[in-house]
Amino acid sequence: MNKYTITLFVVLVIYWFILSGYFDHTVLLVSGAISVLIVVGLAARMKILDDETAPYLHVKSIWYFAWLFKEIIKANVAVVKAVLSPDMEISPSVFYVKMKHDTDLGRTVFANSVTLTPGTISVRMYGGQMMVHSLLEELTDIAGFQDMGIRAGKAMGDKMTFEHQDVKPSRATKKKLKK
Repeated sequence: MNKYTITLFVVLVIYWFILSGYFDHTVLLVSGAISVLIVVGLAARMKILDDETAPYLHVKSIWYFAWLFKEIIKANVAVVKAVLSPDMEISPSVFYVKMKHDTDLGRTVFANSVTLTPGTISVRMYGGQMMVHSLLEELTDIAGFQDMGIRAGKAMGDKMTFEHQDVKPSRATKKKLKK
């Protein structure tokens, strides 16, 4: 047994307890223990237990997700204000964020963080770039994406660098936006 197996086992047990809330029913405790053992056994048999499968060893990731939760709340407030205002002040835009990274885990965490943040969504990833759609102009700040990417990279033990490139909307898109 390696440290990743033990880490995955401990995290799954804690997760099971948090979700179930049962501590006094023997049948449920045994069922939970068996299910956790099956998952860990299958992961070990598939030989996928490594630092990407069990990223819970990185204490920095806990701080990153706490920071991300705060950013999600801030973006929620901005989107709600824009949508509920009488003028419906939305300004959709699409742009690319270029990324250079070492691991798929760092890239995936960054793309998922963009999508989790209200008002932005990672549309497509290819060739070291991520296409991002934003509902509001204020959510297209490249400094914010750089900060998120750097934090995601540090949390996952990955190095990332970023550039920003605007995509000009087509005439048809401009007409739709004016309506």
